[in-house]
Amino acid sequence: MPKLRVAIGSDEAGYALKEQVKSHLEDSGVEVVDYGCNSPDPVDYPDVALTVAQDIAAHKAERGILICGTGIGMAIAANKVPGVSAAQAHDPYSAARARKSNNAQVLTLGARVIAPELAKTIVDVWMASEFEGGNSARKVDKIAAFDAQRDRTADDADAPLERR
Repeated sequence: MPKLRVAIGSDEAGYALKEQVKSHLEDSGVEVVDYGCNSPDPVDYPDVALTVAQDIAAHKAERGILICGTGIGMAIAANKVPGVSAAQAHDPYSAARARKSNNAQVLTLGARVIAPELAKTIVDVWMASEFEGGNSARKVDKIAAFDAQRDRTADDADAPLERR
């Protein structure tokens, strides 16, 4: 696996799987930063997802892994952060394509959907994959341009009227 700093987080539904994936990554020599949750007590997944995604956008970690019951909520929340692409994957092929075709920096998993050994395989495939560019680069660039435009529009909306 490449030497990367990985941010990991979960809600209570993903807590046990997060702990297993975290140990697996650490055993592989990956630096892992745990954003919680730290017990099976209830946590709102958007709080964890947004914090991880914001730190990915700020380059505090190269990759992020988010785990909830299905992986869906975490993906939706993380994708709200400009500059971050989160992809849900429940099979190795999708995990590879998330990186190779879509340059996703965040992987989301569903603890109620996949077993721990499959989750580790998915994480290994995703970690070993890199963006291939090619025909996909044009599409990924369009998404990045939309993010940049969205940021400018938001800045303009918050600006004093004389700047608009």
